Amino acid sequence: MAWPLAANLSMLFTEAELVERAGLARHAGFAGVEIQFPYSLPATDLQQVLQHNRLPLVLINLPAADLLQGGPGLAAVPGREADFARALEQALRYAEVARPLQVNVLPGRLADGVDREQALELLGKHLRAAGNAFADLGIGVVCEAINSHDMPGFLLDGSDALLLMLQRVGHTNVRAQIDLYHLARMQEDIGLALNRLQGFIGHIQFADYPGRHEPGTGAMDYSALAGLLQAVDYEGWLAAEYQPAGLTAEGLAWMDVWRQSGLTAV
Repeated sequence: MAWPLAANLSMLFTEAELVERAGLARHAGFAGVEIQFPYSLPATDLQQVLQHNRLPLVLINLPAADLLQGGPGLAAVPGREADFARALEQALRYAEVARPLQVNVLPGRLADGVDREQALELLGKHLRAAGNAFADLGIGVVCEAINSHDMPGFLLDGSDALLLMLQRVGHTNVRAQIDLYHLARMQEDIGLALNRLQGFIGHIQFADYPGRHEPGTGAMDYSALAGLLQAVDYEGWLAAEYQPAGLTAEGLAWMDVWRQSGLTAV
């Protein structure tokens, strides 16, 4: 089996404007795209660009307020329930037009003065609400763990915590988004983590480690990835979410290597 490749347009091809990046991704050989927070671009404009380039929108994130500025975000913060509800509504209206395959709900950081169990309970409630809402559109919901070195205080920072949350949620439309870079940053064994989350995996992203650049720039061994994915019956996308070491187009030699190995489709 070969897995389709998606380009994360929030991190790749940033030499160009966002509306131009889909064409660059298609020309480079990617089969789909994802965008972390696309909301500054009208959904109709994004839909037209993707249709023109014959690319599916694989994933977007639910709005996360101050998370990228060092704040706790929305999904697990008591007192911000109304803000989360508005973010969910915004993502739903956007998704009705742009039609992503999946939407990622970021857990966020543990807010100051908040009990961890209280935060986890609220996150579970919000994930169930998102799972219900997007199911009506035929869109999946995912949730991811982010390493606590790059994002100190992140509520879910490894595969164990992510699995416990998914088991707590218990919703058929809520699954795991796994970023192989974050697993490596937490010194997790990728094969063991994938096995642990088998049956819950909805989406996989990757970057090399250390450095979070393109495959081949760090120490991660991707030669066994196809076997690991087959072992857990993964049938989704592989999304390149890395920071190019130079110009994006100059660092894509890994794509040929992956195709030749049978890991990704031509």
